Amino acid sequence: MAAADQADTPHELTLRGLRVFVALEETGSISGAAERIGGSPSGVSQHITALEKAIGAKLFDRRAKPITLTIAGQLLRLHAHRILSVVSDAQSELAEVSLTSLPSLNLAIIDDLDASLTPVLVSSLQSRFRQCFVHALSGRSDQIIELLQTRQADIGVTAVLPQDSHTFTALQILSEPLILVTAKGAIAPGQDPRAALQNLAFVQYSDTLPIGRKVSAHLKRVKLNVPRRFAFDATRAVLAMVVETGGWTLTTPLNLLDAERFVSKLDVLPLPFAGDTRHVYLVARAEGLGRLPERLARDCRRLVREKLLPAFAAIAPDMADAIVVEEDDEPQLGTVSPAQSV
Repeated sequence: MAAADQADTPHELTLRGLRVFVALEETGSISGAAERIGGSPSGVSQHITALEKAIGAKLFDRRAKPITLTIAGQLLRLHAHRILSVVSDAQSELAEVSLTSLPSLNLAIIDDLDASLTPVLVSSLQSRFRQCFVHALSGRSDQIIELLQTRQADIGVTAVLPQDSHTFTALQILSEPLILVTAKGAIAPGQDPRAALQNLAFVQYSDTLPIGRKVSAHLKRVKLNVPRRFAFDATRAVLAMVVETGGWTLTTPLNLLDAERFVSKLDVLPLPFAGDTRHVYLVARAEGLGRLPERLARDCRRLVREKLLPAFAAIAPDMADAIVVEEDDEPQLGTVSPAQSV
């Protein structure tokens, strides 16, 4: 049996036991708790049995589906969450102390936010850690996740979440919709936009890109079948081709801002069919960075509010509220969900 699965000495109330207790309370099943903590079902059972011996009472009714708390379990839940919260705060503060001597930190930023976010984040880091060497990288969301998973990056800003829910913390920065972008005047006022699209050249992102896969999947969902003649790996190339062909594409506000020089030759419109949303997160390794990810996420949100929202509103006044920035007073700390192709 793995060391992580083994229960601690009986009749002791331990942090590991409390973490297993909370995992079982929140998931409602032995297997769910085992997956949450990265252990085995037998290990979960042993920890709960040891905890019940330490408490002197049954904590769960295991006959119920899902497993439910007994009265003693309900009382312990209040204390367990409070204890684990205090421990987490202590670990974060200790990590902050160790960060003051951090020699280097690697950042990876999604392409369409690289020019706007990277200078702000690097400045923020160097103001906090003056001796720290900051290396900034940029790329597609899936590439950033790979950099995080291979430890070539410590913190990333990405529109894809990693599958590993135990190694990383994710904090949402914003959400933004897919938008319709056409060559200037391609759809006349009063014309049915959806019908007009059938007669215009569709310029697509490559399906090797997360945004390309998202757009392709969405067009399939809304049953819009359009001829596909070419695909490109960068927003600038996509929008240049939209202008060249008098055609159209689906993109997002942030991608549009990344290719702002084409805006005067484009029309920006809401989708003439059901919409879809892309989320952007700050993802960091879960241990050793203290509250630094929270602070950087706040820096990102502030920049989006102060710079990017007004910039997009100037381009598309009727869609000024399209980008929704996450509130800072309720940071989205915690485990991450399985990777999404966005």
